[in-house]
Amino acid sequence: MTTENDPIYQLADIAGLAQADFQRDFKEIDPVVGIMRSLRDSGFAADALTIDCIRSGRRIICILHDNNPDAVEYQFGYRDKDPDMNFKKVAKSELTKAQFYGWMKRYFIESVQS
Repeated sequence: MTTENDPIYQLADIAGLAQADFQRDFKEIDPVVGIMRSLRDSGFAADALTIDCIRSGRRIICILHDNNPDAVEYQFGYRDKDPDMNFKKVAKSELTKAQFYGWMKRYFIESVQS
């Protein structure tokens, strides 16, 4: 499978577009989009996408399971803490550039300011 057909890379491409817009609008914050294959390497049929805010230590985690490719589990957490088991689920089709941008704005900016 090439990366262009790999669902986690497709998701990362969308998140990357949102990250570019976010970084343009909030120059002082530089979130980093990453793909983690450690779940797969540990025997789970899943991959993870992370969006890290180095400045605040916050992380958005998205898990894409092979057995349910139309849904994504996600959680707002922290870079230095393991996620808990309370992931929410969203249809993969709902994870648009606007959705990722909104998540980053709410979790990396608005929740820190309130």
